[in-house]
Amino acid sequence: MSTEPSRPPAPTPQSRIHGCLLGGALGDSLGYAVEFDDISAIRSRFGPAGLQDFSALDAGSHFSDDTQLTLYTVDGLVEALEWANAGTAADANACVWLAYLRWLATQGVPVPPSAPVPQPRWIDGQAALKHRRAPGNACLSGLATGEMGTVYRPVNPESKGCGTVMRSAPFGLIPHIPADAMYKLSTDAASLTHGHRSARQSAGTFSLLIHALVSGQSLLDAANYAFAHARGRDDAEPALIARLERAFQLAGVSGHAGAGRRLGPEDLVRELGEGWVAEEALAVALYAVLATAPARDKAADAAPEIAGVDPQSHFREAIVLAVNHSGDSDSTGSIAGNILGALYGEEGLPAEWLESLEAPEVIRGMAGQLVKVTIA
Repeated sequence: MSTEPSRPPAPTPQSRIHGCLLGGALGDSLGYAVEFDDISAIRSRFGPAGLQDFSALDAGSHFSDDTQLTLYTVDGLVEALEWANAGTAADANACVWLAYLRWLATQGVPVPPSAPVPQPRWIDGQAALKHRRAPGNACLSGLATGEMGTVYRPVNPESKGCGTVMRSAPFGLIPHIPADAMYKLSTDAASLTHGHRSARQSAGTFSLLIHALVSGQSLLDAANYAFAHARGRDDAEPALIARLERAFQLAGVSGHAGAGRRLGPEDLVRELGEGWVAEEALAVALYAVLATAPARDKAADAAPEIAGVDPQSHFREAIVLAVNHSGDSDSTGSIAGNILGALYGEEGLPAEWLESLEAPEVIRGMAGQLVKVTIA
């Protein structure tokens, strides 16, 4: 008789949606506490190992513009799906743009009189989303033009900041949509504020990774799938490919030759960057998730659910690695949290961390709206 423990049931689609949004907010919140600190300052505040837990933050922590914009992305997609479910075609990217304009108003940034005036929605009445939490310059300036940027008529044409990646997980949460269509939605939305090819492709690759995880693929299969898509494009962005390949190598995953040792904060920045630009933020977050994954989950035959794996321990280790460096800690933490939340579902999130999360009812409220228009 086999003594191998049975695998836990796979997370439901509803759990993955909630887990992705809540997990991203957790990573964002822990990282936001040290976003503008270099690693020496982090160690000075929290000790040689850096920031390890929300319990070290006496005053608590807030989520940043990363979570705000992620939730507004959800709202734009929900509006488009509401129209579609009612039998009326709607431009999904226009709905996302209008949602971002409503977010811009919460930041106190005016737009030209020629810009449309979006109708308010439930999300606009949530006080926790109205605070200014260090929003990115490209997001602000691109939206403040009052013009809907496109791939062919970009705003901020040279900008490749991480403001595209950190808000793009929701595109991957929409079930029953072809991967190519989902990728286009994500890259089109990135063009609303950032014109550089790397900003678009990094966002699209991240959304593909989330989409694959939600469909039930293992962590390694999903990561390899998204990477292969990015590498196989005719217009593949070399900087993105190089950063992702290095992240796989450094994490020591099967099929990518590399040492696989856990990098310290200085080596992490030297190898993958600080995360302020799109391809660096995605690479740092993906490395943090892969490097802390159970050994079997980095093997070519990894299964989606592994008996004996402690998702909450993996979540903690990955987020701590993702935020303790001299760089854009909230964005790298947010992206890593989105990935792990989509992989493990809400049940994989540390309960004591969730107790420290700002406005969880708002995040759950937006997750519930997305579930309602896609699954329920």
